[in-house]
Parts: sequence; structure tokens; C-alpha cells
Amino acid sequence: MRGTPLAGALTGLALTLSLVACGDDSSGGEGGTAGAALTGRGPITLATGKDRSGNMQKMIDSWNQAHPKEQARVIELPDEPNDQRQQMIQNATTKSDAYTILNLDVVWTAEFAANRWLVELPKGANGVDTGKLLPATVTTGEYRGKLYAMPLTSDAGLLFYRHDLLEKAGVAEPPKTWPEMWAACDKVRKIPAGKDVDCYLTEVGKTEGLTVSASEAINSAGGAIVGADGKPAVNTPQAKAGVDFLVDAIKDGRMPKAALTLDGEGGRRHFQSGELLFHRQWPYQYELAGKDDGSSKVAGKFKVAPIPGQDGPGAATLGGHNYAISSFAENKATALDFITYMADAAQQKANSLATSQAPTVAALYDDPDMIKKYPFLPTLKTAIENAESRPAAVKYGDVTAAIQGSVYDALNGKTPTDKALADLQGKLGALTTTP
Repeated sequence: MRGTPLAGALTGLALTLSLVACGDDSSGGEGGTAGAALTGRGPITLATGKDRSGNMQKMIDSWNQAHPKEQARVIELPDEPNDQRQQMIQNATTKSDAYTILNLDVVWTAEFAANRWLVELPKGANGVDTGKLLPATVTTGEYRGKLYAMPLTSDAGLLFYRHDLLEKAGVAEPPKTWPEMWAACDKVRKIPAGKDVDCYLTEVGKTEGLTVSASEAINSAGGAIVGADGKPAVNTPQAKAGVDFLVDAIKDGRMPKAALTLDGEGGRRHFQSGELLFHRQWPYQYELAGKDDGSSKVAGKFKVAPIPGQDGPGAATLGGHNYAISSFAENKATALDFITYMADAAQQKANSLATSQAPTVAALYDDPDMIKKYPFLPTLKTAIENAESRPAAVKYGDVTAAIQGSVYDALNGKTPTDKALADLQGKLGALTTTP
């Protein structure tokens, strides 16, 4: 994810499950490495997913030019978020100093902080400044009221759509509901230019993307994976309606069966090939799909809108990435300076203009240069401010694996939706029970 929903402020919606940390609890379970001075200067590394834009390396080159004795080096991890997380955990459990800074998916903060794999980040004059960031993004870097990860990029699901095909089919506006989306697709398929087009695609392969898609669908139908009380809530009519939206999309041929094996990049390539009408995707696709170098057949033919829901606008899932410092790293003082440098508004603006990744600095959403290049920024800002979080759990790996397994069984027809969700309710119950 640039990266793996619109129903209320994130502060009231982010759900941190009440779980016991796996590591030593001698500090009373507060998590992380708190209070220690961040010392040591010298070379550092940044463990991160793949950077297809090449812009991350450009920013690091700029840092290295100004800091010849404190060089930063990128360690590229696998493309799939689950694999990235596993390599970071392996590094932490062996107490290796190979990774200095971790580029974390926003939903991993609780797990990594609770296990004391991260150091607490100081705020203020001698630390990082979160005062200029979107409040929703700051929450993703916190665990038990303390900051362990600095938000660098944000994300929320958006609906990419072929406005050229909608116009030819006489559809004036992008859909706000699932029924409107299917009706628009039926009209497009009746015109020569759209007869072979796939209606819709979201990530439903057995990856982290499926957890995102399931969360969005369930939330967009008025349900939740975990309720406000921290208890599982998937065995409900609302959750069933959300998952059935995905199941029926595949069963009815509105979403290609190939989606069951596609990751986010596979979906991006499918949209850019010109064979897809509606695509739920992260903002990073905007820059790539808009290239006029021949790599995209839809350049100039698509626009972006909020994702649709069952009865109105949908509930986008919050995404994004935060920078955190490994507890086992050397040169933590350099790492803190590097994070401050990368989080600066000027750096965020340059990165966003080059990659279409969503910034975390609030003022950039009103910046004329940014809006000129990305007219959808006001839509994206609203989506981020009202996004819903995936369950932020200390045992997140087990939670997301349970979600993926049960929902995937429903999608491929192995298990009826109601049974899959009843099974998931039981699995999540065990994972959210404090011993």
C-alpha cells in the first residue's frame, strides 16, 4: 500500500485493540523505548518498500550531499506489505542494527511500539513537529498517547474512473452508490468503446489489500470489523452486506475473477491498459496513470472521485506511511534529524508533486501549485480527515491474516458469507481478549 473509508473523524474511529504486548513488560506495558536520549551520529539506513517513482532516492541524495559523514542508504524490502512487515519483525526480534529507520504502514505502529521495537520520538524544539500535520495522520503514529512514528505520507481510497467512457454513455457524474456504479457500467458496456470493459476492481487477492477492501466495503455498508467497544462486530447484517458487495461483484462478472490473484500493482496495470472503468486505488496511481510517455492508455481520460457506498458516499480506509527509529539502531541522533528533514513541508511538497503521494502537512492541500497539478486534493483531504482505520492491534499480523482468510474464502465461493463472518467473529474474539 501506498502506500491498503468517509464516516467520522479518525480520532473517534481508530480502534486500538486491548492486547498484551509480546515482549518484556517490565515498564508496565507502556510499550516502546521511552525516555532514552537519541544519541549517535553516522551512517543510517532506511528500510522501505519499493520506490517506483525514484523520487525517494533523489531526496536521500540531497540529504547525503549535505551530510557527507551521515550518509543515508535505502534498503528495499519486498513489494507486498505482509512481506515487508515480516522482514522488519525478523530484524527486530534478532535485535539487529541493520535497519535504522523503518518506513511503517500506518497500522503497524501499535504492534511495533508495544513490542519495544521502536524508540519514542521527542516533540518540540529538539524533536519532531506534528503541529502542522493533519490530526488524522498524527493519530496513526501514536501508541498509548506517545509518538513512535512520524507521518510522512498519508492515503485514503479513491475511485478512479474513465470519464471519457461515462460521457460517451451519457452518464453525467461519477457514482455515489454501488447501484449507481453498476448502472453506469451497464450503460458503458452498451456502447462500442466500452463493450469489453471490466466494471470495477479493488484489491481482493489474499494480501493486506484484501483487509483494506473488506474494511471499506463493510464500513461503507454501515458495519465495522471491530466496534467502538473494541470487540469484534463482523457477524452482523451490515458486515454481510459489505462482503456480499465484493462477492456478488465477482459472481456477476462485474469484477474480473483475475482480481483474486492481483495485487495493487496488477490492478494499476489493468487500469492503465484501458480495460477497466472504475478502480478503487490509492492516490499514487494518479501520477503514473497520467503519464504521456506511452506507459498508460488512459492518460487524460480519467478522473478521481470519493468511493461509493451502499446508500451514499463510501467510507475510505486510511492508509499512509510513517517513519520510525528502530530500538536496536545505531546513530539515532542522525536518524531523528533525517526524519525531520524528510517530514519538512518543502520536502513533502516536492515529493507529492513528483509522485502524487498524499502529504501529511495540512497546508499543502490548499497550496496553489499542488491543486493545479492534482485537482482532486480537496476530495482527498476530506477522505483522509473522515477515513476509518483498520484495526490497530498489537497482534496485527494475526488479525489481518484472519480477516484475509475468512473473506477470501467467501470471495472464491469456498464458504458462504454468513458462515465466513461467523468464523471470523470467533477468530477475532480470541485475538482481542486480554489474558
